[in-house]
Amino acid sequence: MTPSITSIASSTSSTDSTSSTDSTSSTDSTSTTATTATAATAAPRLAEPRGALSAAVTEALRSGGTPAYRPGAVLTADPWGEDLQLALYLLYELHYRGFDGVDDDREWDPELLRLRQAMEARFLHALSTELSDAPRSVAEAFAPLLVEPLDSVGGLSRHLERKGELWQVREYAALRSLYHLKEADPHVWVIPRLRGRAKAAMAAIEFDEFGAGHPDRIHARLFADLMADLGLDPAYGRYLDQAPAPLLATVNLMSLFGLHRSHRGFLVGHFACVEVTSSPGSRRLAKAMRRCGAGPAAERFYDEHVEADAVHEQVVRREVIGGLLADEPSLEADIAFGCAATVHLEDRLAEHVGAAWAGGRSALRMPLGARTRERAE
Repeated sequence: MTPSITSIASSTSSTDSTSSTDSTSSTDSTSTTATTATAATAAPRLAEPRGALSAAVTEALRSGGTPAYRPGAVLTADPWGEDLQLALYLLYELHYRGFDGVDDDREWDPELLRLRQAMEARFLHALSTELSDAPRSVAEAFAPLLVEPLDSVGGLSRHLERKGELWQVREYAALRSLYHLKEADPHVWVIPRLRGRAKAAMAAIEFDEFGAGHPDRIHARLFADLMADLGLDPAYGRYLDQAPAPLLATVNLMSLFGLHRSHRGFLVGHFACVEVTSSPGSRRLAKAMRRCGAGPAAERFYDEHVEADAVHEQVVRREVIGGLLADEPSLEADIAFGCAATVHLEDRLAEHVGAAWAGGRSALRMPLGARTRERAE
């Protein structure tokens, strides 16, 4: 935790918060450092298509041509399905690391952007339809998240804390790797779209997420170390082929919100929801890592988030949201929607994973191997 973050939190709450960097453990071993650093530099492989739209995207990216798909394909596609969600993910990834063998200039290819825009509209319409009764005020949207029911037994983190098995912990990490290996990257896009209090606070939080000037403390790097502890391959994008649509939708949501200036309110609501819920969830997951013997780096990742995000939660609610509403009060309903959308997609993911685990099945499209480092082919 940087002094700037701590001072911001102190100015908005009477409760002092401990610096997360003060509690950070010593740097990782040389072997782990070399492994995760190497994994961080490699561009991922294109995923195998799951339908007509994702096939059109992968073929266009491999060949350098334009995407070929039938008229009306997007309008008739399942907005929650494997095909559309993967196609969207592939197109969004061009704005992050790209893909091995794909020209960087495809990021702004007009035909790919046209297809992406159509799929975004389909996704956002489906989301808006399912959230037609969602709260329209910030207070109403966030109130349920600020109180943790004492008798609550739901949620993946609670399951993992209380009775999750090691194979489930590994699956959870593989799933979450699609976001955590680029943690905070989608949220940076909103910074140029903010000003004053909101911009200063958002930049301070992101500085912390990116290690406060220390590359070994970047949160994405800490997650790669967690994966190594669990015998997973920490290569960026390694588990894309195994990630089901409900997981892809959670990552696509933040890319959709982040890439559009018109969705800046959505993105702030999403980000605030993540920060508000992160600390208690991370506390449960840290206990799960210890109970399952996941390893010190696995424990460290969630221990870091318990302290860091407890402070971030105060800052994002009071300064980022408060500052944005002071500047643009008309965005309140957008902030509320961003929060509601995040909760909705996380609930969909929890339902998918929970149903699979309850039946003794893998929640991945293809189960993981044994607890040894899994290499990309």
